[in-house]
Amino acid sequence: MARFFREQDIDEFRECFYLYARSGQIRTLDELTVIMRSLGTNATISELMKYFKDKGGKISFADFLEIMHQHTKVENLPQELIDAFRAYDTIGRGYVSAKDLRDRKSVV
Repeated sequence: MARFFREQDIDEFRECFYLYARSGQIRTLDELTVIMRSLGTNATISELMKYFKDKGGKISFADFLEIMHQHTKVENLPQELIDAFRAYDTIGRGYVSAKDLRDRKSVV
């Protein structure tokens, strides 16, 4: 799995993993939920339950890297950001001005 992530990403994953999974394994769904959300993912409860079940209820760090790889393919965050900005670019200029963002932010 190391070939899918940068070294600094793996270091961040490792630090977060061992902060919450002190025994070296994730043993509860709550631990998996906290770790993945701490790393900025937006996995649903059903996705988390599937990951946990697929690994037999115990997740090592190597298993966790595999889960993160699977989930990053599903989540596709950069495209979601592009789509969000396109929604604000109602005129189709290819950019959103700071004024437009401020105006929209105050409405939300």
